[in-house]
Amino acid sequence: MFDFSGEIMPTAKSLAELAFSAEHLPRNPGMALDLGEVLPVRVNRSAVQARTASLAARRSIKREWQAAWLLKALTCIDLTTLSGDDTPGKVQRLCAKARQPLRADLAAALGAQGLTVGAVCVYHNMVAEAVAGLAGTRIPVAAVSTGFPAGQTPMETKLREIELSVAAGAGEIDIVISRQHVLTGNWQALYDEMKAFRAACGEAHVKAILATGELGTLRNVARASMVCMMAGADFIKTSTGKEAVNATLPVSLTMVRCIRHYHEMTGVHVGYKPAGGISTAKDAINYLVLIKEELGRRWLEPDLFRFGASSLLTDIERQLEHFVTGRYSATFRHAMA
Repeated sequence: MFDFSGEIMPTAKSLAELAFSAEHLPRNPGMALDLGEVLPVRVNRSAVQARTASLAARRSIKREWQAAWLLKALTCIDLTTLSGDDTPGKVQRLCAKARQPLRADLAAALGAQGLTVGAVCVYHNMVAEAVAGLAGTRIPVAAVSTGFPAGQTPMETKLREIELSVAAGAGEIDIVISRQHVLTGNWQALYDEMKAFRAACGEAHVKAILATGELGTLRNVARASMVCMMAGADFIKTSTGKEAVNATLPVSLTMVRCIRHYHEMTGVHVGYKPAGGISTAKDAINYLVLIKEELGRRWLEPDLFRFGASSLLTDIERQLEHFVTGRYSATFRHAMA
């Protein structure tokens, strides 16, 4: 069995155990809104682009090292279905795939029996179905909420939607912020909104979706990231997956640098979730490397890092089959759910 750093791991531990072996971290309690830490934020776009371009230009990770990093990526996937044609049967199939993301023969060959994804993400109407489908596992259900994806619903409705999803068994809530607060520079309103969402979540962890493709500038992305963390977000997340532009490496670098700064300020760990447009194993490794280099090893556990994805799992499984057998299989042989 291989560690994702490329070192041989003790065979006594399964990957599933290792995925949950990190020490428990306290939630982000938030802090008072400090505009002195928000308004001076500047982002050097050229430097950001140069830094992220260097990731793709490096020599690719190969052989057992690639397989190990891809196994780590599997444990960090929020396996997602957010479609108008979602049905109970579709969600049940998704949960079955979440329980066993790799074919049994591949898992056995890689010493990865018991490996699971990080979470299953659904609309509120499918939360109870997903909770039932994951019964007996440690896989949480994440519900998108607060008028996802546009966020253009009354505040009372947003809060009630959160409360209903938590009551139905969701352990994580992916909220969408009101983009107008960012675009008009109303940071107090964004802070108050995020605080209210955090309170409505209760014990459920809250991921703040910034919808970065609609915020206009990287400076807005950075400022919104800081405000949401100050208001108590447990994760900050790039996108709904429904915008014209979703997760990108430049946006991710901007957001994880904010996470690093917040940690330096407070000592608190805040998680990160890129979502939308991440569909290949190579993409996944680039994001993992970025997180490892910018935030450190601890952020490569599913309690601090997730991919919002569905088709990503198919390509990862194909690459792992190639590692085991030396042959590439057709995509249709690896149905996501």
